Amino acid sequence: METQRLVIAGRVWAADDPQLQQALGRIHGTSERPRCLCVPGGIEMYVAQHSQFVIKRMPDTGSRHDPACPSYEPEAQQSGLGELIGDAVLEPEPGRVELRVDFPWARISGRCLARADARDAGDVRTTRQRMSLRALMHYLFERAGFNRWSPAMEGRRNQGVLHKYLLEAAREVTVKGVALADRLYVPEPFNETGRLVVARRRRDKLAVLHPHDGQQPLALLLGEFKTSEPCLAGQRVWIKHLPDVPLLVPGKTWERLEKRYAAIFEARDADAGHRVRVVVAALLRARREYTYEIDAASMMLTNEHWIPIVGVHELPLLQALIQHQRRFVKPLRYDAKTAAEFPNALLLDAGTVSVPLHVVSAFVDPKEQRAKERATAAAGDGVWVWNTADPMPPFPPVAARGKGVSAPIGSARNNAAGGSG
Repeated sequence: METQRLVIAGRVWAADDPQLQQALGRIHGTSERPRCLCVPGGIEMYVAQHSQFVIKRMPDTGSRHDPACPSYEPEAQQSGLGELIGDAVLEPEPGRVELRVDFPWARISGRCLARADARDAGDVRTTRQRMSLRALMHYLFERAGFNRWSPAMEGRRNQGVLHKYLLEAAREVTVKGVALADRLYVPEPFNETGRLVVARRRRDKLAVLHPHDGQQPLALLLGEFKTSEPCLAGQRVWIKHLPDVPLLVPGKTWERLEKRYAAIFEARDADAGHRVRVVVAALLRARREYTYEIDAASMMLTNEHWIPIVGVHELPLLQALIQHQRRFVKPLRYDAKTAAEFPNALLLDAGTVSVPLHVVSAFVDPKEQRAKERATAAAGDGVWVWNTADPMPPFPPVAARGKGVSAPIGSARNNAAGGSG
Protein backbone atom coordinates (compact mmCIF):
# COMPACT_ATOMS: atom_id res chain seq x y z
CA MET A 1 0.00 0.00 0.00
CA GLU A 2 1.36 3.41 -0.96
CA THR A 3 2.35 5.92 1.72
CA GLN A 4 0.61 9.29 1.94
CA ARG A 5 2.32 11.91 -0.22
CA LEU A 6 2.58 15.62 0.51
CA VAL A 7 3.74 18.65 -1.46
CA ILE A 8 5.88 21.02 0.63
CA ALA A 9 7.44 24.09 -0.99
CA GLY A 10 7.20 22.50 -4.43
CA ARG A 11 8.70 19.15 -3.46
CA VAL A 12 6.82 15.88 -3.02
CA TRP A 13 7.48 14.08 0.26
CA ALA A 14 6.42 10.66 1.54
CA ALA A 15 4.86 10.92 4.97
CA ASP A 16 7.30 8.33 6.33
CA ASP A 17 10.40 10.15 4.99
CA PRO A 18 12.88 10.58 7.89
CA GLN A 19 13.68 14.10 6.63
CA LEU A 20 10.04 15.22 6.72
CA GLN A 21 10.36 16.77 10.19
CA GLN A 22 13.08 19.10 8.92
CA ALA A 23 10.93 20.10 5.95
CA LEU A 24 7.97 20.83 8.22
CA GLY A 25 10.18 22.83 10.57
CA ARG A 26 11.24 25.10 7.72
CA ILE A 27 7.64 26.09 6.92
CA HIS A 28 6.17 26.08 10.43
CA GLY A 29 5.08 29.59 11.31
CA THR A 30 5.19 30.75 7.68
CA SER A 31 2.41 31.22 5.12
CA GLU A 32 3.56 28.09 3.25
CA ARG A 33 1.13 25.19 3.59
CA PRO A 34 1.63 21.51 2.73
CA ARG A 35 -0.86 19.82 0.42
CA CYS A 36 -2.05 16.24 0.71
CA LEU A 37 -2.05 14.47 -2.66
CA CYS A 38 -4.73 11.90 -1.86
CA VAL A 39 -6.98 13.48 -4.52
CA PRO A 40 -6.12 15.27 -7.79
CA GLY A 41 -4.97 18.82 -7.13
CA GLY A 42 -4.28 18.10 -3.49
CA ILE A 43 -5.85 19.54 -0.32
CA GLU A 44 -4.27 22.30 1.74
CA MET A 45 -3.24 21.46 5.32
CA TYR A 46 -1.28 23.19 8.09
CA VAL A 47 1.62 22.40 10.41
CA ALA A 48 1.29 22.26 14.20
CA GLN A 49 4.03 21.62 16.74
CA HIS A 50 3.69 19.30 19.70
CA SER A 51 6.57 17.03 20.70
CA GLN A 52 7.25 17.05 16.96
CA PHE A 53 5.78 18.74 13.90
CA VAL A 54 2.39 17.36 12.86
CA ILE A 55 0.41 17.94 9.67
CA LYS A 56 -3.27 18.64 10.37
CA ARG A 57 -6.41 19.27 8.38
CA MET A 58 -7.69 22.74 7.72
CA PRO A 59 -11.17 23.29 9.23
CA ASP A 60 -14.07 21.69 7.33
CA THR A 61 -11.83 19.87 4.83
CA GLY A 62 -11.85 16.32 6.27
CA SER A 63 -14.54 14.96 3.94
CA ARG A 64 -12.67 16.28 0.87
CA HIS A 65 -9.83 13.79 1.42
CA ASP A 66 -9.98 10.34 -0.12
CA PRO A 67 -11.63 7.88 2.33
CA ALA A 68 -8.43 5.82 2.39
CA CYS A 69 -6.37 8.87 3.39
CA PRO A 70 -5.44 9.12 7.10
CA SER A 71 -6.60 12.74 7.04
CA TYR A 72 -10.10 11.79 5.88
CA GLU A 73 -12.96 12.68 8.19
CA PRO A 74 -16.63 11.95 7.50
CA GLU A 75 -19.03 14.85 7.21
CA ALA A 76 -20.10 15.93 10.68
CA GLN A 77 -23.76 15.24 9.82
CA GLN A 78 -22.99 11.51 9.74
CA SER A 79 -22.62 11.56 13.53
CA GLY A 80 -23.89 13.52 16.51
CA LEU A 81 -21.08 16.01 16.00
CA GLY A 82 -23.05 17.70 13.22
CA GLU A 83 -25.59 19.35 15.49
CA LEU A 84 -22.83 20.73 17.76
CA ILE A 85 -20.65 22.37 15.10
CA GLY A 86 -21.02 26.13 15.21
CA ASP A 87 -22.75 26.24 18.60
CA ALA A 88 -20.88 23.99 21.02
CA VAL A 89 -17.78 23.31 18.88
CA LEU A 90 -16.06 26.37 17.46
CA GLU A 91 -12.81 26.46 15.49
CA PRO A 92 -12.07 30.18 15.07
CA GLU A 93 -8.72 29.44 13.41
CA PRO A 94 -6.63 26.40 12.48
CA GLY A 95 -5.21 24.77 15.58
CA ARG A 96 -7.59 26.39 18.09
CA VAL A 97 -10.88 24.86 19.25
CA GLU A 98 -13.35 26.31 21.74
CA LEU A 99 -15.95 24.04 23.36
CA ARG A 100 -19.11 25.20 25.08
CA VAL A 101 -20.29 22.72 27.69
CA ASP A 102 -23.25 22.35 30.03
CA PHE A 103 -21.22 21.67 33.16
CA PRO A 104 -19.08 23.96 35.36
CA TRP A 105 -15.33 23.95 36.03
CA ALA A 106 -15.90 24.87 39.70
CA ARG A 107 -18.41 24.72 42.51
CA ILE A 108 -18.95 27.77 44.67
CA SER A 109 -18.85 26.94 48.37
CA GLY A 110 -22.22 27.46 50.05
CA ARG A 111 -24.02 28.21 46.78
CA CYS A 112 -25.89 26.16 44.23
CA LEU A 113 -25.24 26.52 40.53
CA ALA A 114 -25.96 29.93 39.08
CA ARG A 115 -29.23 30.08 37.20
CA ALA A 116 -30.19 32.20 34.24
CA ASP A 117 -31.18 35.78 35.11
CA ALA A 118 -34.97 35.86 35.25
CA ARG A 119 -35.35 39.63 35.47
CA ASP A 120 -35.99 39.90 31.72
CA ALA A 121 -38.43 37.04 31.56
CA GLY A 122 -39.97 38.45 28.39
CA ASP A 123 -36.74 38.19 26.39
CA VAL A 124 -36.61 35.71 23.53
CA ARG A 125 -33.17 34.22 23.09
CA THR A 126 -31.67 31.77 20.63
CA THR A 127 -31.14 28.36 22.17
CA ARG A 128 -27.49 27.38 21.96
CA GLN A 129 -26.27 23.80 22.03
CA ARG A 130 -23.92 22.89 24.86
CA MET A 131 -21.89 19.69 25.10
CA SER A 132 -22.62 17.20 27.87
CA LEU A 133 -19.92 15.15 29.56
CA ARG A 134 -20.74 12.29 27.19
CA ALA A 135 -20.36 14.54 24.16
CA LEU A 136 -17.01 15.82 25.41
CA MET A 137 -15.87 12.23 25.96
CA HIS A 138 -16.94 11.35 22.39
CA TYR A 139 -15.21 14.45 21.05
CA LEU A 140 -11.90 13.56 22.69
CA PHE A 141 -12.07 9.93 21.54
CA GLU A 142 -12.82 11.04 17.98
CA ARG A 143 -10.17 13.78 18.00
CA ALA A 144 -7.66 11.22 19.29
CA GLY A 145 -8.65 8.75 16.55
CA PHE A 146 -10.03 5.96 18.73
CA ASN A 147 -13.16 5.69 16.58
CA ARG A 148 -11.00 4.78 13.57
CA TRP A 149 -9.47 1.44 12.62
CA SER A 150 -6.97 0.10 10.13
CA PRO A 151 -5.11 -3.23 10.15
CA ALA A 152 -1.92 -1.45 11.30
CA MET A 153 -3.56 -0.79 14.68
CA GLU A 154 -3.89 -4.44 15.66
CA GLY A 155 -2.18 -5.06 19.00
CA ARG A 156 -1.09 -1.44 19.38
CA ARG A 157 -3.80 0.03 21.60
CA ASN A 158 -3.18 -0.03 25.34
CA GLN A 159 -3.35 2.24 28.38
CA GLY A 160 -0.17 4.04 27.38
CA VAL A 161 -1.67 4.88 23.99
CA LEU A 162 -4.93 5.97 25.60
CA HIS A 163 -3.06 8.25 28.02
CA LYS A 164 -0.84 9.78 25.38
CA TYR A 165 -3.34 10.50 22.65
CA LEU A 166 -6.29 11.63 24.75
CA LEU A 167 -4.01 14.22 26.32
CA GLU A 168 -2.73 15.23 22.89
CA ALA A 169 -6.33 15.52 21.70
CA ALA A 170 -6.98 18.02 24.51
CA ARG A 171 -4.20 20.32 23.33
CA GLU A 172 -5.34 23.44 21.51
CA VAL A 173 -8.81 22.98 23.08
CA THR A 174 -10.32 25.41 25.58
CA VAL A 175 -13.45 24.94 27.70
CA LYS A 176 -14.93 28.02 29.38
CA GLY A 177 -11.66 29.81 28.72
CA VAL A 178 -9.62 27.09 30.44
CA ALA A 179 -7.09 24.92 28.61
CA LEU A 180 -8.67 21.46 28.59
CA ALA A 181 -5.27 19.76 28.87
CA ASP A 182 -4.77 21.49 32.25
CA ARG A 183 -7.96 19.94 33.63
CA LEU A 184 -7.84 16.50 31.97
CA TYR A 185 -6.40 13.52 33.83
CA VAL A 186 -5.97 10.14 32.11
CA PRO A 187 -4.25 7.45 34.24
CA GLU A 188 -0.76 6.45 33.20
CA PRO A 189 -0.04 2.73 32.75
CA PHE A 190 0.47 1.27 36.21
CA ASN A 191 3.55 -0.75 37.12
CA GLU A 192 4.84 -1.50 40.58
CA THR A 193 8.36 -0.26 39.88
CA GLY A 194 7.36 3.26 38.91
CA ARG A 195 4.26 3.69 41.07
CA LEU A 196 5.77 6.35 43.35
CA VAL A 197 6.86 8.53 40.44
CA VAL A 198 3.48 8.14 38.73
CA ALA A 199 1.69 8.95 42.00
CA ARG A 200 3.69 12.14 42.38
CA ARG A 201 2.80 13.21 38.84
CA ARG A 202 -0.87 12.44 39.55
CA ARG A 203 -0.87 14.56 42.72
CA ASP A 204 0.84 17.39 40.86
CA LYS A 205 -1.75 17.21 38.09
CA LEU A 206 -4.71 17.11 40.48
CA ALA A 207 -3.35 19.95 42.60
CA VAL A 208 -5.62 22.08 40.42
CA LEU A 209 -8.47 20.84 42.66
CA HIS A 210 -7.25 22.80 45.71
CA PRO A 211 -10.05 25.20 46.81
CA HIS A 212 -9.41 28.91 46.51
CA ASP A 213 -11.40 32.15 46.68
CA GLY A 214 -14.47 30.30 47.89
CA GLN A 215 -14.47 27.97 44.88
CA GLN A 216 -13.86 24.25 44.49
CA PRO A 217 -12.29 23.67 41.05
CA LEU A 218 -13.20 20.55 39.09
CA ALA A 219 -11.10 18.35 36.82
CA LEU A 220 -12.07 15.74 34.22
CA LEU A 221 -10.93 12.14 34.58
CA LEU A 222 -11.17 9.68 31.69
CA GLY A 223 -10.49 6.07 32.58
CA GLU A 224 -11.73 2.50 32.41
CA PHE A 225 -14.13 1.45 35.14
CA LYS A 226 -12.91 -1.56 37.12
CA THR A 227 -15.27 -2.12 40.05
CA SER A 228 -16.99 -0.46 42.98
CA GLU A 229 -17.59 -1.25 46.64
CA PRO A 230 -19.67 0.23 49.46
CA CYS A 231 -18.03 2.55 51.99
CA LEU A 232 -19.15 4.98 54.69
CA ALA A 233 -19.24 7.84 52.20
CA GLY A 234 -21.42 5.84 49.80
CA GLN A 235 -19.35 4.03 47.18
CA ARG A 236 -15.72 3.63 46.22
CA VAL A 237 -15.16 3.50 42.47
CA TRP A 238 -11.95 1.92 41.22
CA ILE A 239 -10.46 2.89 37.87
CA LYS A 240 -8.03 0.60 36.07
CA HIS A 241 -4.41 1.72 36.43
CA LEU A 242 -5.39 3.62 39.59
CA PRO A 243 -5.11 0.81 42.14
CA ASP A 244 -4.10 3.14 44.99
CA VAL A 245 -6.68 5.92 44.55
CA PRO A 246 -10.41 5.20 44.90
CA LEU A 247 -12.93 7.78 43.77
CA LEU A 248 -15.69 8.45 46.29
CA VAL A 249 -19.33 8.74 45.22
CA PRO A 250 -22.22 9.72 47.52
CA GLY A 251 -24.73 6.91 47.89
CA LYS A 252 -27.65 8.62 46.14
CA THR A 253 -25.41 9.72 43.27
CA TRP A 254 -24.23 6.14 42.78
CA GLU A 255 -27.81 4.87 42.78
CA ARG A 256 -28.64 7.31 39.98
CA LEU A 257 -25.56 6.24 38.04
CA GLU A 258 -26.45 2.55 38.35
CA LYS A 259 -29.98 3.24 37.17
CA ARG A 260 -28.98 5.54 34.31
CA TYR A 261 -26.26 3.20 33.00
CA ALA A 262 -27.84 -0.16 33.84
CA ALA A 263 -27.53 -1.35 30.23
CA ILE A 264 -23.82 -0.52 30.20
CA PHE A 265 -23.17 -2.40 33.44
CA GLU A 266 -25.17 -5.37 32.12
CA ALA A 267 -23.11 -5.37 28.89
CA ARG A 268 -20.07 -6.45 30.91
CA ASP A 269 -21.91 -9.71 31.68
CA ALA A 270 -23.32 -10.28 28.20
CA ASP A 271 -22.47 -13.53 26.39
CA ALA A 272 -21.29 -11.59 23.34
CA GLY A 273 -18.09 -13.50 22.75
CA HIS A 274 -16.16 -10.22 22.67
CA ARG A 275 -14.70 -8.18 25.49
CA VAL A 276 -16.16 -4.78 26.29
CA ARG A 277 -14.80 -1.89 28.34
CA VAL A 278 -16.69 0.70 30.35
CA VAL A 279 -15.10 4.15 30.11
CA VAL A 280 -15.93 6.76 32.75
CA ALA A 281 -15.83 10.52 32.25
CA ALA A 282 -15.94 11.94 35.78
CA LEU A 283 -15.80 15.48 37.06
CA LEU A 284 -13.68 15.32 40.21
CA ARG A 285 -13.47 17.65 43.17
CA ALA A 286 -11.24 17.46 46.22
CA ARG A 287 -13.36 16.33 49.13
CA ARG A 288 -10.37 16.77 51.42
CA GLU A 289 -6.62 16.83 50.81
CA TYR A 290 -5.80 14.05 48.32
CA THR A 291 -9.33 12.67 48.57
CA TYR A 292 -11.25 12.79 45.29
CA GLU A 293 -15.01 12.72 44.92
CA ILE A 294 -17.03 12.32 41.73
CA ASP A 295 -19.19 15.39 41.25
CA ALA A 296 -20.78 14.22 37.98
CA ALA A 297 -20.13 11.33 35.62
CA SER A 298 -20.97 9.79 32.27
CA MET A 299 -20.19 6.32 30.95
CA MET A 300 -19.77 4.69 27.55
CA LEU A 301 -19.06 1.25 26.16
CA THR A 302 -16.11 0.44 23.93
CA ASN A 303 -14.88 -2.77 22.39
CA GLU A 304 -11.53 -4.22 23.45
CA HIS A 305 -9.74 -1.83 21.07
CA TRP A 306 -11.27 1.26 22.72
CA ILE A 307 -13.65 1.90 19.81
CA PRO A 308 -16.83 3.46 21.30
CA ILE A 309 -20.03 1.49 20.73
CA VAL A 310 -23.73 2.07 21.41
CA GLY A 311 -24.43 -1.49 22.53
CA VAL A 312 -23.28 -5.08 22.30
CA HIS A 313 -25.24 -5.56 19.04
CA GLU A 314 -22.44 -3.63 17.29
CA LEU A 315 -19.65 -5.90 18.54
CA PRO A 316 -19.97 -8.63 15.85
CA LEU A 317 -19.87 -6.01 13.08
CA LEU A 318 -16.70 -4.36 14.40
CA GLN A 319 -15.07 -7.71 15.05
CA ALA A 320 -15.85 -8.92 11.51
CA LEU A 321 -14.41 -5.72 10.02
CA ILE A 322 -11.24 -6.12 12.08
CA GLN A 323 -10.88 -9.81 11.20
CA HIS A 324 -11.29 -8.98 7.50
CA GLN A 325 -8.59 -6.30 7.89
CA ARG A 326 -10.87 -3.51 6.76
CA ARG A 327 -10.51 0.22 7.36
CA PHE A 328 -13.45 2.01 8.97
CA VAL A 329 -14.72 4.86 11.11
CA LYS A 330 -17.28 4.49 13.89
CA PRO A 331 -19.68 7.48 13.96
CA LEU A 332 -20.40 8.61 17.53
CA ARG A 333 -23.66 9.77 19.06
CA TYR A 334 -22.50 12.80 21.08
CA ASP A 335 -25.74 14.41 22.35
CA ALA A 336 -28.05 13.31 19.54
CA LYS A 337 -31.41 11.97 20.69
CA THR A 338 -30.64 8.68 19.00
CA ALA A 339 -27.67 7.02 17.35
CA ALA A 340 -29.93 4.93 15.10
CA GLU A 341 -30.06 7.58 12.38
CA PHE A 342 -26.29 7.34 11.89
CA PRO A 343 -24.40 4.45 10.26
CA ASN A 344 -22.99 1.93 12.72
CA ALA A 345 -19.74 2.13 10.77
CA LEU A 346 -18.36 3.79 7.66
CA LEU A 347 -16.22 1.60 5.43
CA LEU A 348 -13.24 3.55 4.09
CA ASP A 349 -11.55 1.14 1.68
CA ALA A 350 -14.36 0.26 -0.74
CA GLY A 351 -13.98 3.13 -3.20
CA THR A 352 -13.78 6.89 -3.58
CA VAL A 353 -16.65 7.42 -1.13
CA SER A 354 -17.20 5.88 2.29
CA VAL A 355 -19.82 3.13 2.53
CA PRO A 356 -22.33 3.30 5.44
CA LEU A 357 -22.95 0.05 7.28
CA HIS A 358 -26.13 -0.34 9.35
CA VAL A 359 -27.04 -2.88 12.06
CA VAL A 360 -30.66 -3.66 12.93
CA SER A 361 -31.32 -5.35 16.26
CA ALA A 362 -34.68 -6.54 17.56
CA PHE A 363 -33.50 -5.88 21.12
CA VAL A 364 -33.21 -2.11 20.84
CA ASP A 365 -36.03 0.24 21.77
CA PRO A 366 -38.88 0.31 19.19
CA LYS A 367 -38.28 4.03 18.60
CA GLU A 368 -34.65 3.24 17.81
CA GLN A 369 -35.74 0.53 15.40
CA ARG A 370 -38.05 2.93 13.56
CA ALA A 371 -35.28 5.54 13.40
CA LYS A 372 -32.93 2.95 11.92
CA GLU A 373 -35.56 1.92 9.36
CA ARG A 374 -35.93 5.56 8.28
CA ALA A 375 -32.15 5.95 8.02
CA THR A 376 -31.67 2.85 5.86
CA ALA A 377 -34.64 3.77 3.65
CA ALA A 378 -33.19 7.26 3.11
CA ALA A 379 -29.82 5.73 2.13
CA GLY A 380 -31.40 4.30 -1.05
CA ASP A 381 -30.62 1.16 -3.01
CA GLY A 382 -27.49 -0.81 -2.33
CA VAL A 383 -27.20 0.22 1.32
CA TRP A 384 -25.46 -2.42 3.50
CA VAL A 385 -27.81 -3.57 6.25
CA TRP A 386 -27.43 -6.46 8.68
CA ASN A 387 -30.35 -7.69 10.74
CA THR A 388 -28.76 -9.47 13.69
CA ALA A 389 -31.37 -12.25 13.50
CA ASP A 390 -29.86 -13.26 10.12
CA PRO A 391 -26.34 -14.18 8.97
CA MET A 392 -24.13 -11.17 8.33
CA PRO A 393 -24.02 -10.29 4.60
CA PRO A 394 -20.63 -9.93 2.88
CA PHE A 395 -18.96 -6.53 2.95
CA PRO A 396 -18.36 -4.50 -0.22
CA PRO A 397 -14.99 -5.56 -1.63
CA VAL A 398 -11.81 -3.59 -1.10
CA ALA A 399 -11.24 -1.20 -4.00
CA ALA A 400 -7.99 -1.13 -5.93
CA ARG A 401 -6.12 2.07 -5.13
CA GLY A 402 -3.89 4.20 -7.29
CA LYS A 403 -0.50 5.48 -6.21
CA GLY A 404 -0.56 8.20 -3.60
CA VAL A 405 -4.19 7.62 -2.60
CA SER A 406 -4.00 5.03 0.13
CA ALA A 407 -1.90 5.56 3.21
CA PRO A 408 -1.18 3.56 6.32
CA ILE A 409 -2.65 5.25 9.37
CA GLY A 410 0.04 6.88 11.40
CA SER A 411 1.92 9.27 9.16
CA ALA A 412 1.02 12.96 9.25
CA ARG A 413 -2.53 12.72 10.51
CA ASN A 414 -4.80 14.64 12.83
CA ASN A 415 -5.92 11.79 15.02
CA ALA A 416 -2.65 10.40 16.23
CA ALA A 417 -4.04 7.55 18.33
CA GLY A 418 -5.03 5.72 15.19
CA GLY A 419 -1.50 5.54 13.95
CA SER A 420 0.45 4.68 17.05
CA GLY A 421 -2.15 2.65 18.79
